[in-house]
Amino acid sequence: MTKSNAIIAPASSEIQIDQNPAAIYIASLGSESGRRTMLQVLNLIAGSISRNENAMTMDWSSLRFQHVAAVRSKMQEHYKPATVNKALAALKGTLRASWQSGQMSAEDYQKAVSVKGVRGETIPTGRELSSGELAALLSSCEEDPSPAGVRDAAVIAVMYSCGLRRAEVVTLDYADYDDESGRLAIRGKGKKERTAYITGGAALALNDWLSLRGSNPGALFVAVNKAGVLGDARITSQAIYNMLQKRASEAGVKPFSPHDMRRTFVSDLLDSGADIATVSKMAGHANVTTTARYDRRPEDAKRKAASLLHVPYHGRGA
Repeated sequence: MTKSNAIIAPASSEIQIDQNPAAIYIASLGSESGRRTMLQVLNLIAGSISRNENAMTMDWSSLRFQHVAAVRSKMQEHYKPATVNKALAALKGTLRASWQSGQMSAEDYQKAVSVKGVRGETIPTGRELSSGELAALLSSCEEDPSPAGVRDAAVIAVMYSCGLRRAEVVTLDYADYDDESGRLAIRGKGKKERTAYITGGAALALNDWLSLRGSNPGALFVAVNKAGVLGDARITSQAIYNMLQKRASEAGVKPFSPHDMRRTFVSDLLDSGADIATVSKMAGHANVTTTARYDRRPEDAKRKAASLLHVPYHGRGA
């Protein structure tokens, strides 16, 4: 949203951070990435209400129903429904903090948050990887004789077989994995914990890595320098992204995002007949509605249905 599209309102004076509803709301979020994302969203909203405001200077307690409705309307002009609804969720969470901290009356709060979300469906972004692409990625790692090759194979295998987010891979500790049962403890969004089980080729890849890493406490996946020396520091989220891009290039796999590994995990389980409720728990989703967004079976059904139609065109060379 550009400044020319701002919804004009009087600028506020700076608010003490411990009294700022936006700061209170952001602090309540469970993950660092979530806090960072919602801060960006609230900065965008504040700037749309008043050109000179940001999340930490905005007087959120002064907002009323008409301001929230205007934000919703203006954002609909520029963003997809999912993005608008995420922004509204951040704004309503901030207004809740304003009410709970005594800066806003219950009546004004209830009226302001009564603005409904945007309805509509969008085509999911990203893609799933084929079994051949996964095999090519792992082969690229196996052909690399350095410790990085062993580690990268384990990271890819665990990301796919457990449906892990990058942030979840980063936080894994050696103590989280029980090699006898294959049980892996995962700390997900909102500090929610879940378990996964490492089996088959994923267990082989992880055990190969552990034979190099050793059994000392600390991060499960650590940095490996160019000389092939293992460090003590955790692998970073950016390093995982860079590694996947590198391995994709080496394997001749077209570009994909780290989250596409998670999307493939969900899609492959559903394709194999796993119950969607079970898959939802395995993925750490709050509800099955989120899991259903990854389900590619409806698209396959549409593709098969389309093939039933016959277009009587034979081409110019016929």
